[in-house]
Amino acid sequence: MQPGSFEESLVSSLGIALFCILAVSAGCFLIGSASGWFDLGKRFSRHSDPYGETKSVGPFFHTVYLRGWKYSNAISLTAASDALYALILFPFRIGHPSLRIPWEEIQFGQTRWFFRTYLVLTVGKEEKIPMRISRRMARNLGILDRVPT
Repeated sequence: MQPGSFEESLVSSLGIALFCILAVSAGCFLIGSASGWFDLGKRFSRHSDPYGETKSVGPFFHTVYLRGWKYSNAISLTAASDALYALILFPFRIGHPSLRIPWEEIQFGQTRWFFRTYLVLTVGKEEKIPMRISRRMARNLGILDRVPT
């Protein structure tokens, strides 16, 4: 073994690890910006816990689309009496602050996509960012009861 080869190997391994962490962080921030999540966080940043009756789903086995960006197995939604709460898994939170969206800031609609019906939550009266969730997810959250017929 040559002198200094262990140190050089350690430094290069740490450099690669640091590069990977920075690349994932930059990617998360860019996705948060492109999907509109970061914009929602400016106005709807979570400062309180859900109260009243709550129902939660996720993060696993659920998919949420925000402006067409697919969040699979990474997002938890909680429907409470006061608002809809959204949270991204810890490793991906850069550019994705926890959200508390009051129900009066959400408009409801439906759409079909590849033979499936989705509930579209247009979030923010100013931002108007579409969030598409499955009817099953909406039913598990109790959101279908809030949809005007």
